[in-house]
Amino acid sequence: MRIRLVDVAEVIRSKNSGPYELTLDVIFRTRDDYERFRDAHVFTPELVASLYRVPVSDVVGVVAFDPAKAIKATIVRPLPSGAIGERDVYGAQQHAPLLGLVFDLPDGMAAGGEGGAPC
Repeated sequence: MRIRLVDVAEVIRSKNSGPYELTLDVIFRTRDDYERFRDAHVFTPELVASLYRVPVSDVVGVVAFDPAKAIKATIVRPLPSGAIGERDVYGAQQHAPLLGLVFDLPDGMAAGGEGGAPC
């Protein structure tokens, strides 16, 4: 089943994680949608690296956070916040590559798993 991320996410955002890192958050509308995406392991360091055109080694982590129904990814910023040539000092305008994501997820995936688990 093809699912657009924007159809199942309540919030898709980016923000600074200090001056040298950027965090991307996807907070799902329902627990079922969150668990389906979490259990499918579709948010990978390779996907994030591809979307943000950074080496996989610059993806600090991709984790599921059960209490918030969220998947979080952190990457090394290409330029530190506030550096010459850097255009988004707060990191709040970097979520756009996530907005076009469409995933093929199998129907009827079982839910389950632990908080803080890798995606």
